[in-house]
Amino acid sequence: MKAVYVDDAYTVVVKEVDKPEIQDNEVLIKVRAAGICGSDIHTYKGLHPFRKPPVIIGHEIAGEVVEVGPGVTKFKTGDRVTVEPQTGCGHCEYCLTGNVNYCSDRGAPGIGSWYGAMAEYFAAPEQTVFKLPDDMDYDRGVLVEPFAVGVHAVRKAGIQVGDKVAVLGAGPIGLLAMAAAKAAGATTTLVTDVMDYALEAASHMGASHTMNIMNRPEWTEEAKAAIGGDFDKVLIAAGVPGIIDQSLKLLRKGGRIVTIAMFHGTQTFDIHNLQNQEKEIIGCMTYTREDTITAIDMIQAGAVREEVLITHRLTAEQAAEGFRLVDKKEDSSLKVLVLFD
Repeated sequence: MKAVYVDDAYTVVVKEVDKPEIQDNEVLIKVRAAGICGSDIHTYKGLHPFRKPPVIIGHEIAGEVVEVGPGVTKFKTGDRVTVEPQTGCGHCEYCLTGNVNYCSDRGAPGIGSWYGAMAEYFAAPEQTVFKLPDDMDYDRGVLVEPFAVGVHAVRKAGIQVGDKVAVLGAGPIGLLAMAAAKAAGATTTLVTDVMDYALEAASHMGASHTMNIMNRPEWTEEAKAAIGGDFDKVLIAAGVPGIIDQSLKLLRKGGRIVTIAMFHGTQTFDIHNLQNQEKEIIGCMTYTREDTITAIDMIQAGAVREEVLITHRLTAEQAAEGFRLVDKKEDSSLKVLVLFD
């Protein structure tokens, strides 16, 4: 089968590899669409903390079940599905309480023996697989995983009806987090970025305010002036230097920051602005099964405008171009899909 490899830093190739042989509790999925994620770009750059080249890349997937193991009871051939691409040990306190994302033995595609999803076929344990609604196409199905990230972040933030929310970063995850915040009841959503086309997409997806912060050192004050006060919650979807301190400046007393982005290096911030005003900074790691179910339901209900978010549909042979587009933010790229016949 064809598989898209990050063979080395900044090197994407298509290779022929053996189709996965499924275990008793696994399903084999004919991949129809796979998305390029921001964390895939970290692997592409050689910066990901645990997914290292050479590796079959990808974990955002939608496709059709073509084979099931003898122990599988919930799926059959022909089912249209997506995958929550993480597993746990199954017996630690975190797995037993539904927090597989906390498990010390958490597994994910592209790590160890689990192939990545950007290939013609993908094997996944039954418990990670979810049926798609009959009228949800594969393009929308592939958005379930990244939208679950936004759903989880909004849940961690405790966003409620009437909240004023800033989303820092208008890449796909930031845009999906903003959509999840709106669905949770946020009435004011300000999205920041340095790319005008991404901010235009944020407006089309329902942001009440947008701001290009390039060369605007006082942008935090300008952002608060734009909404007439401080923000209740801040969602960080861009792991750039100084962004924690900037977020604290946006936040009201007792407000909450959730970090979604993947960070490299050290972040510094004014501890007094955190402690003296009882503000909170909360980490956010992937999602739970509950978040994935919610993401499917919310996409089905129209919470995501996929026609705005999905900007490119490429073949496997064009995957290298897709990674370059996402990395360099070329051709107004947001969510780039790799499609398989």
